[in-house]
Amino acid sequence: MKILERPMKILPKNSWVWTEEEEMGRHTPVMYSEVLSYLRLLPGMVIVDCTLGEGGHSEGILRKITPGGHLIGIDQDDDALSATRLRLSRHEGSFTLIRDNFQNITDVLAELEINAMDGVVFDLGVSNMQLVTPERGFSFQFEGPLNMRMDKHAQITAFDLVNNLSEEEIANVIYTFGQERYSRRIASRIITERSRHVITTTKQLADIVVDSLPVKERYKKIHPATRTFMALRIAVNRELEVLQSGLTQAIELLKPGGIICVISFHSLEDRIVKYEFKNQAGKGRLKIITKKPLVPTHEEIENNRKSRSAKLRVAEKL
Repeated sequence: MKILERPMKILPKNSWVWTEEEEMGRHTPVMYSEVLSYLRLLPGMVIVDCTLGEGGHSEGILRKITPGGHLIGIDQDDDALSATRLRLSRHEGSFTLIRDNFQNITDVLAELEINAMDGVVFDLGVSNMQLVTPERGFSFQFEGPLNMRMDKHAQITAFDLVNNLSEEEIANVIYTFGQERYSRRIASRIITERSRHVITTTKQLADIVVDSLPVKERYKKIHPATRTFMALRIAVNRELEVLQSGLTQAIELLKPGGIICVISFHSLEDRIVKYEFKNQAGKGRLKIITKKPLVPTHEEIENNRKSRSAKLRVAEKL
């Protein structure tokens, strides 16, 4: 399966600014203080945020690297880019936003005539804005279409996978990417249900998953459809493949002494980061700063339950 890439687009400038009410109500990114501290930010630095999301990390970075510094923000989600341009508008002239996938980071920087960077951040996974927008189809908590595309222009959706893959292929996706022990039962039930009617909504799929599980598994703390939805999202967006490519390129582009920070939210992502750091350290190219991944404080988890699975790994370019 191949998702077509959108051509790179640099978003136009505008003069919007945040109101005080919007400032108070905006989302705070996971492990914000830790990321800004480890980046060792100074005025004049060039920093790349590979996953803009809602712009929280980028805003904090800009406050530290200006005057004289520049932030390059990459995201494949048009909505995230529009929201972030609004958020960062007070720093106009000190940032460039690019619509692209971070697996193309080398081409992005080459287009901007930048051959090295002082630091890079990856905040992986789905953003809060994507989760709470029903039409994006990321969450079983809202009725919406089976979409799950981070790039709204991409060809493949969760609808395509659920309604077109074979039973074995569906089971493999759910087991491999979601680590779901009942993947075969879920896949079998999906095939049965789609033979009766097309599966089009998040609620339909969530109900199918719940009904396919043993009764004792239906009422646990974590919703029974969580792993299935995560697996489909990863498959739709090729997240693990893209992560490996993006990490390798980002490390290559770092200046000596430059810092890479990666926040992951499940074990498959964290494993890729761990072994890429270990591999590059073995070649004498990286110094691993966090021997074990850092996790959010109890206070942060209390304030933001979605941060509870986050892990931060940090390394320095030698």
